[in-house]
Amino acid sequence: MADSVELPSRLAILPFRNKVLLPGAIIRIRCTSPSSVKLVEQELWQREEKGMIGILPVQDSAETTMVGSMLSPGGETHLGERSSKNQVSISDPHKLDGKSQHEVIHWHTRGVAARALHLSRGVEKPSGRVTYIVVLEGLCRFSVQELSTRGTYYTARISPLDMTKAEMEQVEQDPEFTALSRQFKATAMELISVLEQKQKTGGRTKVLLETVPVHKLADIFVASFEISFEEQLSMLDSVDVKLRLSKATELVDRHLQSIRVAEKITQKVEGQLSKSQKEFLLRQQMRAIKEELGDNDDDEDDLAALERKMQSAGMPPDIWKHAQRELRRLKKMQPQQPGYNSSRVYLELLAELPWQKASEELELDIKAAKERLDGDHYGLVKVKQRIIEYLAVRKLKPDSRGPILCFVGPPGVGKTSLASSIAAALGRKFVRISLGGVKDEADIRGHRRTYIGSMPGRLIDGLKRVAVCNPVMLLDEIDKTGSDVRGDPASALLEVLDPEQNRTFNDHYLNVPFDLSKVIFVATANRLQPIPPPLLDRMEVIELPGYTPEEKLRIAMRHLIPRVLDQHGLSSDSLQIPEVMVKLVIQRYTREAGVRHLERKLAALARAAAVRVAEQEHAVPLSKDVQQLASPLLETRLADGAEVDMEIIPMGVNNHHIPNEFRVTSPLIVDEAMLEKVLGPPRYDDRETAERVATPGVSVGLVWTAFGGEVQFVEASAMAGKGDLHLTGQLGDVIKESAQIALTWVRARAAELKLASAEMNLLEGRDIHIHFPAGAVPKDGPSAGVTLVTSLVSLFSQRRVRGDTAMTGEMTLRGLVLPVGGIKDKVLAAHRCGIKRVILPERNLKDLMEVPAAVLASLEILLAKRMEDVLEHAFEGGCPWRQHSKL
Repeated sequence: MADSVELPSRLAILPFRNKVLLPGAIIRIRCTSPSSVKLVEQELWQREEKGMIGILPVQDSAETTMVGSMLSPGGETHLGERSSKNQVSISDPHKLDGKSQHEVIHWHTRGVAARALHLSRGVEKPSGRVTYIVVLEGLCRFSVQELSTRGTYYTARISPLDMTKAEMEQVEQDPEFTALSRQFKATAMELISVLEQKQKTGGRTKVLLETVPVHKLADIFVASFEISFEEQLSMLDSVDVKLRLSKATELVDRHLQSIRVAEKITQKVEGQLSKSQKEFLLRQQMRAIKEELGDNDDDEDDLAALERKMQSAGMPPDIWKHAQRELRRLKKMQPQQPGYNSSRVYLELLAELPWQKASEELELDIKAAKERLDGDHYGLVKVKQRIIEYLAVRKLKPDSRGPILCFVGPPGVGKTSLASSIAAALGRKFVRISLGGVKDEADIRGHRRTYIGSMPGRLIDGLKRVAVCNPVMLLDEIDKTGSDVRGDPASALLEVLDPEQNRTFNDHYLNVPFDLSKVIFVATANRLQPIPPPLLDRMEVIELPGYTPEEKLRIAMRHLIPRVLDQHGLSSDSLQIPEVMVKLVIQRYTREAGVRHLERKLAALARAAAVRVAEQEHAVPLSKDVQQLASPLLETRLADGAEVDMEIIPMGVNNHHIPNEFRVTSPLIVDEAMLEKVLGPPRYDDRETAERVATPGVSVGLVWTAFGGEVQFVEASAMAGKGDLHLTGQLGDVIKESAQIALTWVRARAAELKLASAEMNLLEGRDIHIHFPAGAVPKDGPSAGVTLVTSLVSLFSQRRVRGDTAMTGEMTLRGLVLPVGGIKDKVLAAHRCGIKRVILPERNLKDLMEVPAAVLASLEILLAKRMEDVLEHAFEGGCPWRQHSKL
């Protein structure tokens, strides 16, 4: 490095964004932008001798040069926060990288002249763009007097800032400079010694302290550190050598302290590691000493206890080999190691799973099973008959692979309790797996053990809880599983519910096959539509459509009322609910397929009775003073007709058990007034249908929902307009198409039905609005076609539909009535609502076999093959304008 550098009056300027090149430092950059490539070509590449350029720090949002990977980025400090005395702001009108830049660029007024030590030229493929790699050495500082452009890059008129040789010799005589130099060299020597011990390098760096002037050493040392951009600029601005030495000493000392702190942390970590190794050796020695002394107690050794537990688990041979391999691996690990706890939990799961342990089945008594089912459930004749058949096959062939039963029906009809009754009849343990809302496939198959917090699936966890391999497992709400990015649980259930595959069920957490063929699976669902067809194909569907009012009454008297009284601490002496009142609750307050809402109403009556008993029940203590019995309280109760419970106890027998008080009680009998007081005014009555169809344009339909069958009203109205059809009530695409078909059929048959003349347009000058009430409930499905046509014919003819008649069925554009599903649910819904006549498609006649005989006896079933048959039955006195039409 020369003592003095002759600088030209002008230098080409290469901007450095957020980076500073100090004198004496060497840096390698890669130039890719058009401006920097042009500068290198003209100022460095084309010259015979190595050229010189100026490096000027800038703070600019637009990238002007691409620095190679050897450049360390500066700190996060922004130049805009510094004083503007050393910055020049200009507007850059030139195009950089092919884009117009009209941004303010903050140029530092002081830079460093640099010469190229090495140049290499390259061409990028396939773009063909020329790039340069330049190795630059910082020479000396300069100050920018004027900045201008030359083509695509900048040039500057500069003036040198470094001291001359004479000025430097004069400064070296200054005692303050001498002290600063001595302090800097001492700190630098200490840093070099630390680095040489750490990196095992020779003393090449120490030669610099003896040969290079100290003011240049300051720049060289600081350039080798990772410091912020602000500190780099501050070092560049330190023209005064004493200020430069002071700042360099501070930075070198800070770097030295950071190295020492890092060494302390490293030594502490190594000490901890050596401590754990020492503990391991001591434990091994302690174990050997105990073995020699005979004090090694297996009961206190957890791993030995775990091994004995695994041996008694009855694992298959291949799984036992896998478990032994995992156990050997666990014994070699230390408890402090990360994987120790997870491996131990895994082995404990293998030891706790019921590989061979099974509950002994009772000798199947089909008659006793029938009695138990009849005692637990009223009605459901076909369902209970199918369960008895299932149990009979199990009795004749215990190892048979029976079908997977899937109970489908509305809430509250007893699906879950039927599964528990099957377990009780077989004498097996019962476990319930809830699948409602499950969206993660890992809930079925488990997580892989590589994940943190991994655990087995719900099936394996359920078998671990019941501790037998042959329980009755209920997969509850199987229709409510979902799928997302974490997988599809329904697809994972395909293997579980397939008797040919579940012998080797592979849980991801276990990672070994587990035999599920001995498990009796029972599933429940509210709807069949959400269940994927491949999963539905593996199950036998048994539908539970709901209960008739008579069945609800029997269920309430036999099961619900005793359970409600027991749950509220009451007895039949405290509360009595007559059958008549239960009938009123069923007719006026509940219209559900199941009995869950009915139980809530009965519980409300029980709570009201509990309040009365708690408030009015008093105890009158006995005393030797007979006059106290004639108390006002007793007189009041006797006057009200209350009963005094008395018990005659023989003299001399258990005299010490004679109670010291007697109770005055009277049972609370529910009447109609109490019903309205507790449950409020009736929600339903039999006059609702007649009131709703009192005006033309309204018809009564029957629909199926996940909660059973329901009655659905369809309302049609006409208004002045342009012949448009308006549909409201949150309808799906299928039901919207049914409305269009219904309107088309009515318009095509307008003349035959005498709704309009042959020449007249039925919709001339008016719009039709069809509304399905309860607009908050989504409605869709192919069963409202005949109801829509009846409503439109009633509107156009201004004749009312019979209020005691409901209908269901889909129709074609030609007027044929097509069969629909859910007939039993719909007929039961009509019966609950007081409907007397039901119009059904003729092809649904076979479905009436599932309807209870008592319900059919109270209804008039009308069959329809064509739409004209529906109109004939729907209106009072038939359809006098009917004319037989041809297809």
